[in-house]
Amino acid sequence: MFKKLTTKLKSTYTISNYLKIMPYVKPYWFRGMMSVLITIPIGAMDAVIAWALRPYMDIVMVEQNTASTNYIPVLIVVFSCVQSVLNYGATYLNTWFGRKLSNDVKLDLFKKLMRKEASFFDNTSSGEVMYRYNGDVDLACNGLLVNIKLFTTRLFSSLSLIGVLIYNSWQLAIVAIIVLLGALFPLTTVRRRIKSLVDKTIFSGSAVMTHYNETYSGNRIVTSYNLYEHQYNKFKNTLNDLFKLGIKMIQRTGIMSPLMHFVVSIGIAVIIWLGSYLIVTKQITPGAFVSFITALIMLYNPIKSIGNNFTAVQASLLAMERVFGILESEPTIRDMKKAKSLDKIKHDIVFKDVCFEYTKGKPILKHINLQAKVGQTIAFVGNSGGGKSTIVSLLPRFYDIQGGSILIDGEDIRHFKLDSLRSHIAMVFQDNFLFSGTIRDNIILGKPTATEEEINQAVKSACLEEFINTLEKGLDTEIGERGVLLSGGQKQRIAIARAFLKNAPIVILDEATSALDNKSEAIVQQAIDNLMNNRTVFVIAHRLSTVRNASKIVVINNGEKVEEGTHEELLKKEDGAYAALYKMQLK
Repeated sequence: MFKKLTTKLKSTYTISNYLKIMPYVKPYWFRGMMSVLITIPIGAMDAVIAWALRPYMDIVMVEQNTASTNYIPVLIVVFSCVQSVLNYGATYLNTWFGRKLSNDVKLDLFKKLMRKEASFFDNTSSGEVMYRYNGDVDLACNGLLVNIKLFTTRLFSSLSLIGVLIYNSWQLAIVAIIVLLGALFPLTTVRRRIKSLVDKTIFSGSAVMTHYNETYSGNRIVTSYNLYEHQYNKFKNTLNDLFKLGIKMIQRTGIMSPLMHFVVSIGIAVIIWLGSYLIVTKQITPGAFVSFITALIMLYNPIKSIGNNFTAVQASLLAMERVFGILESEPTIRDMKKAKSLDKIKHDIVFKDVCFEYTKGKPILKHINLQAKVGQTIAFVGNSGGGKSTIVSLLPRFYDIQGGSILIDGEDIRHFKLDSLRSHIAMVFQDNFLFSGTIRDNIILGKPTATEEEINQAVKSACLEEFINTLEKGLDTEIGERGVLLSGGQKQRIAIARAFLKNAPIVILDEATSALDNKSEAIVQQAIDNLMNNRTVFVIAHRLSTVRNASKIVVINNGEKVEEGTHEELLKKEDGAYAALYKMQLK
């Protein structure tokens, strides 16, 4: 009883899951419906040849009369031509409909992806993202529609052929239908057999994509460390895992087609034996029997290979479940109900007893208390991995804290709309991401509606003017994927120009000069100094010389605030953590 109820609930859930695609179907419903309706005559016309053989065999072969059957070959050719034209139309409509559907779903998935919290990207490989947000959609939409076309065609082909069977001999038709149902029975177990394997295949398939991405992005590391054999072996092991999963899939589903073939063969044998008896006893004519056998073979032949197609359909349906699982998911970091807009920061930003952990039970920040008044520069220094970058990541809500609160003018930042909060913050990282395109494309991301005068001012303030003037195409110079054609200092200054153009009241600088040589650092530091003017700044610095003039220096070690004060105040504490760091760098 319980097992039946569980099966019923699963079936209901599955059907409702598939119905969720209907809003995507609605704008293109007419073409979608036409792509399916066209398959009805395509399938039904398969019966014409089998049906025509009865009068042909009885009149020509038995009565030796050809005069009244001359129309039959012409009829077959005409029907075949019509069927071919309809087949082309169905393929065209199906492809158009499938791709439109796929594109719309991908657009919604892309919106979801962009709104995912930082922890999602921390724990999800690029290959998995590509597989789940792109590959699954193609499999769910295009693959499913192709197979629906195939199944619809075969369904109406089967119905029309069954009609021919009954027309020729109802006795033989009963046997044929019983055999047909027996051949199709193994298909009821396909979903259960392949579900776990499909999930594992997705994981291994995404790992393959990740290998390609890592080899592409890390090609210089691979080359400089001679990692050819290492990367090759990792890739080989992943391919071997994928191969084993493919073999398991065949082991679980490959038996179905041979089994169906065997059942069908038994059916044909029984039909021939019983048909011979009916002919001898004059219950059917030879023409009816030939027509019956032709229809039967045309009916059974597709059935013998339908197992593989049905497996593909089940894989598409499982992909659809995964797609809608993503579409229905909510990011953990999102706007609260009745969230308000942040209009202006008037007084201060306060970290009040802030606690945070990436992994439960492993605290990264422990009871951090800090106040930054508007216009102040707060510098974070301390040991590597102590939590400095984490602190500044909490302000734009890349992550949400587990304890305490972060307040802007006394209001918890979680009460503000995310877009509104982040519009007040500009960030410059140690390794700034640049998009493929031109220098101009990357700068105006800070303000897409910026005028030429605003862009030029941002370029000048970021100390980019001299570099831009050396380029033949100036701001319209292509920089390659991830800015591969630029030096580290040039990338940093483009990122600073982007921040200038955004003109946000809060600026976060996360070790923005630590990876640069002395000459590049001096130029970038001048650009940073320009950016810091009249703004509230949070800066993480590796080199203490760059933060001497900060309004307040906060020493963070092992997730705790151990010291706070100006450069001069902290140096007076001879045994203090900051003084020790400073002396170490002087040496």
